[in-house]
Amino acid sequence: MLDDNNFILTIAGLDPSSGAGLTADIKTFEAHGLYGLSVCTAVTVQNDIDFKHCLWIAEEVIISQIETLFERFSIDVVKIGVIESWERLFNIINKLKALKASIKIILDPVLKTTSGFNFHTNQNLKILEKILTSCFFVTPNYDEIKALFPKKDIEVTIDFMANKTNLYLKGGHRKEQKGLDEVFYNSLVKLNLPPIAEKVYEKHGSGCVLSSALAANIALGFGIDDACRKTKLYTEQFLNSNTSLLGNHKNRNDK
Repeated sequence: MLDDNNFILTIAGLDPSSGAGLTADIKTFEAHGLYGLSVCTAVTVQNDIDFKHCLWIAEEVIISQIETLFERFSIDVVKIGVIESWERLFNIINKLKALKASIKIILDPVLKTTSGFNFHTNQNLKILEKILTSCFFVTPNYDEIKALFPKKDIEVTIDFMANKTNLYLKGGHRKEQKGLDEVFYNSLVKLNLPPIAEKVYEKHGSGCVLSSALAANIALGFGIDDACRKTKLYTEQFLNSNTSLLGNHKNRNDK
């Protein structure tokens, strides 16, 4: 029988290719020895190279899924992926906090697919600021962090966000020092995580995998530095698992 500490939740969209979204999160959780629970926010029509359509799940259905899981399971950490709007995300976070005030939320702010599909067309920046202060970690890539606050310089944006939440800035989209991840926490204490492997192979859903690996390591009780280093290692192992766009997940205890 699973211990209560083994449960972790993803709130994300369904990707039929299972490279991204909640199924990728579940694979990552289980590779870390955790039992992954999932709440679906959207059903997408896509594969690893082409995104065609997104059908959003009604907010009341999402909330009902969350409430039902909390009736049965003890959940300390939640990873959140794609949500239809900042307003809906804010409501979901408020529900999670009401169910468990101490819950740790790792938010992957998915704004756009690699193929160019935009999930968010309007941004309520006041609500976004409240969302940031409610999260334990936010994990944007360089394109996403620039899009979150387009009127701010990126260094100003980093400073602004890092004073509201812990920030894991993914480096896969950097023009310079590609693959260098930066972590900002505790009033801008900075942790640099350079690429571990000399070469990596791009993967569909790698951002989802990194965020869910971070959530898993936090759920396992690691401190921020260790959790982030282990997350970086796991993500690069995933990227190098094969040369295709769909990666394989390996148990963290496997050689």
